[in-house]
Amino acid sequence: MDIIDLSAAAKTSENYLGFLDQVCDRLELDFASYATTSPMTGAVQGYANYPDRWKMHYMQRNLHRVDPTIHKSALSIAPVDWSRFERDEKFKAVFFAAGDFGISPQGLTVPIRGPYGDRGLLSVTRTCSREEWDKLKRRVIGELQVAAVHLHDAVMRSDVISQALRQPKLSRREREILQWAAAGKSQTDIGDILGISHRTVEVHLRSAREKMGTLSTVQAVGRAIGLGLIYPR
Repeated sequence: MDIIDLSAAAKTSENYLGFLDQVCDRLELDFASYATTSPMTGAVQGYANYPDRWKMHYMQRNLHRVDPTIHKSALSIAPVDWSRFERDEKFKAVFFAAGDFGISPQGLTVPIRGPYGDRGLLSVTRTCSREEWDKLKRRVIGELQVAAVHLHDAVMRSDVISQALRQPKLSRREREILQWAAAGKSQTDIGDILGISHRTVEVHLRSAREKMGTLSTVQAVGRAIGLGLIYPR
């Protein structure tokens, strides 16, 4: 089953939640949540496919105010495995009753950063052994990062002010190189095609990643496609 293409779908809560459901199905995860704060309005947007009973428990106790999977992960630039919080008293306070709701304290949070100060967090959980979790995490982390950027960009496009700001000014060469990267070409291939060195290709890719606010070329390609700067192949 193909995951919803949010760049072509209506900007609705139902589609965002459907996207989370499909990510979980595709990547063999239990639950997922996403949250962001608009850099322009300060409004918080969040979506989660957790059971309603857990969401009620979480919000009634204001656990979002102390949850380290939110506050500490937001300071990271790389995905954060929740195992690093196992000795954190605030983490224990948040998740001590999670098992009663069918929620595992075993999870991962992917921070997303946009080019204009916008940030988001995609978190996922899975109940399984630590060994199974480590294998699953290695297998899905790349796809999960791409999904995180895709969802974040879709939510940001629903904010009219943010949308007006979120059009990075890539050079013609940067767009050209990202387009070839989208076609699956390596840096060496792209250099041969364009008649430039692979080091020059890397310089342009690094510049494009910085302008796009992404950590990897894969994320930069996904964001460029979503913004209509290049075309999918």
